[in-house]
Amino acid sequence: MYSEVGGKAKKGEMLLKYQQYLQRQRDAITYRIKKLAAKQVELTKKTDTIKEKIRKKYEDMKRVLDEDLRITLTQLDTEHEAAEKLVEEKIEDCYHLTQELDQDLATVSADVKAQEADIQQNSERDKRSQVPVTKKLFQSYASDVVLDADTAHPKLIISPQGDSATYTDTWQDVPESPSRFDNTLNVVSQEGFREGRHYWEVEVSGKTYWELGLTYPSIPRQGREEDCWLGRGKESWCVEYFNGDYTAWHGGVHHELPLLAGRQFTRIGVFCSFPGGLVCFVGADTMTPLHCFCAGTFTDTLHQALCPGHDNEGTNWKSLKICDASRSAPVL
Repeated sequence: MYSEVGGKAKKGEMLLKYQQYLQRQRDAITYRIKKLAAKQVELTKKTDTIKEKIRKKYEDMKRVLDEDLRITLTQLDTEHEAAEKLVEEKIEDCYHLTQELDQDLATVSADVKAQEADIQQNSERDKRSQVPVTKKLFQSYASDVVLDADTAHPKLIISPQGDSATYTDTWQDVPESPSRFDNTLNVVSQEGFREGRHYWEVEVSGKTYWELGLTYPSIPRQGREEDCWLGRGKESWCVEYFNGDYTAWHGGVHHELPLLAGRQFTRIGVFCSFPGGLVCFVGADTMTPLHCFCAGTFTDTLHQALCPGHDNEGTNWKSLKICDASRSAPVL
């Protein structure tokens, strides 16, 4: 009987201890839940703080971008107004120039009528020696051109005076230079210009292949990129002659000139107007228009450029020679 009572007491003591153990476990879990809940609240606060910082940062960036957009658009509007004003001024210049030409034409027409009898008695050669009004105008803008031998392809011979370029099959022993064309048979002028009107002429008689034009200094000069060729990139403008056909080039876009097919000229003239943004090519013998590019506002210094071309099966050995554009060649 005593043993049974003692056993029950011991069992009760064990149950009490186990109950206390479970209570301690429950208290520990409750404490952990409180800590996790507090950590969750802290994490939410931190997240909200970061989100607020990010939101403020992006709002600041948006304000900066909005201001930059406003300034950029204002600048574009200002440039647009300036460009429009420039175009209007150039149109006005062209209008005045047209008036001057009309006056010159009227004067010449009066002189022609007054001397008609004498003119009829002149020989055909005397008639051809008369200088067209357009020629006189272009001659007033004649510019000196000296070719820069340091830019010439190694298969080009540049005269000591810098007034001619000749193709040769022999690779010349010339210094390497980043300004030298190493693939295309090009050479550019020593001096450039970035204002005013300029006119120059090149003798092309006896040649079956040549290219003449104008270029920015930034034209590619190394490697086999097609932009190295005159007119194939946005940096240059040119007219090309090959086996009787004429083609105008700029920005890689070509304009065939079928009405000129078969025509041959002793000289080719190139006219450039910075105020008007024009690049015009003419057959200087008779002032025959070849092609005119309306380039708009030029963005850099322009240099005269030419390519005498390869031998073209033995038909193209003659030089391209810079002429004195202020003096007329005999008109054919």
